[in-house]
Amino acid sequence: MKRKSKIILSIVGLMILFGLSFTLFHAKKSTHQITVGSVTSDADIWRHLAKSHEAKILHLDINVKEFTDGQSLNVATAQGQVDVNAFQSYSYFEAFNKSSKVGKLINIGTTYLEPMGIYSSHYHSLDDIPDGATIAIAKDLADESRGLKLLSDNGLIKLDNHFSALDGIEKISSNPHHFKFQEIDDTTGGRVVKDPKIAAVLISNSVSQASGLNVLKDALAYEHVSSDTRDNINILATSNKNKDNKTYQKLLTLYHSESSQEYISKKYHGTKTEVQKPLSYFKGGE
Repeated sequence: MKRKSKIILSIVGLMILFGLSFTLFHAKKSTHQITVGSVTSDADIWRHLAKSHEAKILHLDINVKEFTDGQSLNVATAQGQVDVNAFQSYSYFEAFNKSSKVGKLINIGTTYLEPMGIYSSHYHSLDDIPDGATIAIAKDLADESRGLKLLSDNGLIKLDNHFSALDGIEKISSNPHHFKFQEIDDTTGGRVVKDPKIAAVLISNSVSQASGLNVLKDALAYEHVSSDTRDNINILATSNKNKDNKTYQKLLTLYHSESSQEYISKKYHGTKTEVQKPLSYFKGGE
């Protein structure tokens, strides 16, 4: 009888051990490891999200790899060194795909709009800026075209009917106030805005934040989510070979969760406007 009991206990013990091992193995296997490449404040966001309770619920094991520039990050993503990247606007993404010789990227989905603003240390409204004044604008094409579009939307200039996301000041069709334009390195915008010779500066949100400015409070005008700014909405991107990867969609679920948005809004003072739009939005859909 004692021998029989020992055998039964041994069998039960083995079953428990096997069950525990299977559970641990299954749990480990069901956790999806993803390398997210990012830059500056976006990298900080994804480091926070990677450690969040929501990431665990979604079985996401996120490793954040920070880059210093977008071009090398897109190349790394296209070549599979990074699974997904989180840093770029749709127009930047389109420009990369158009010129890339290392592979194409696909758009997974939208995250936010980080408004560009028109700033001035000398004038309190756009109407106060005198004719012939000098306006500083970023010299890289993506930000330059975006800045010109913002000036156009506010009635300061008019742009060519075929103006695109990669066009510059040569596509200004009407300049009734005879503004002069000085091209600058975007990262210097916070310093240039104090220059007495510069009436106004177009500054991206990441640069304005680093300069202690809040686009919602300090800018004379700034971008809003609309059909006119859809190309400026930030997205998650991955290599074209991953177009059917359902796991990467979970990153959007994580980003748009209530707790994630509460953190981002508080951390960045509401300057990263959440955008949840279908991919068809970039082709004219709603």
